[in-house]
Formats: sequence, structure tokens, C-alpha cells
Amino acid sequence: MKRHLVGPVEELLPGNRSVIDVEGRKVGVFRIESRYYALSNVCPHAGGPLCFGDITGTTVVGEEHYDLEWVDSGKILRCPWHAWEFYLATGQSVGDSRMKVPTYNVVLEDGNIYVEV
Repeated sequence: MKRHLVGPVEELLPGNRSVIDVEGRKVGVFRIESRYYALSNVCPHAGGPLCFGDITGTTVVGEEHYDLEWVDSGKILRCPWHAWEFYLATGQSVGDSRMKVPTYNVVLEDGNIYVEV
């Protein structure tokens, strides 16, 4: 894998993202609190710009079929086109086990953020 510079750590504030071009493909790099994530910017559902979506949580059915619970706040990326949801850490779709977004390693070194692709 090759490292690609995203930028200085201090420029990517908590709760923000940077979408960079890596060898012809777009990769979104996220800083959520003190953790960093990198995912492909292409939603596997319909090719939407996934990394421009909201960071959110999701709902699951509670003990009773009409009870909904809010879970995983700040761990879900929701596509802006059709609201498909993916876990930032794994790229796995929340609603469809067959769908997954490619994820990449993020490395912090010498005050800079790098993504390994």
C-alpha cells in the first residue's frame, strides 16, 4: 500500500472531513472525536458522493415491534442521495449485509495525516 498525504492534523478538526483525490479515486477522511476513518467516496447503491453525507446514528427496532431506538450516534455515514447508511469504521451497510464501502488505513505521522491505499 502507498501512503498519500491528506494534510496537517491541526487542519482536520474533530467532526470534519476532507475528500481527497488518490490516484484517480476520491477518498473521504474523517476525524470523529480522536479517531480517524477513510472510506471511498462512492456509494455502492447508486454511485452517490457518500462522503458528503451526514455523520449520524441510526434506528433499530426495540423489544416491541413499534419501539425504535436511536443507536450508534456519530458512527454512521448517511449517503446524501438516498440516505443509505454505512458504518464509518468498517464500511458495512447498516441495512444490507451485501453492501460494503471500501475503507482505508489512516496513519498519523510527524503531525500529518496519511491514508494508505
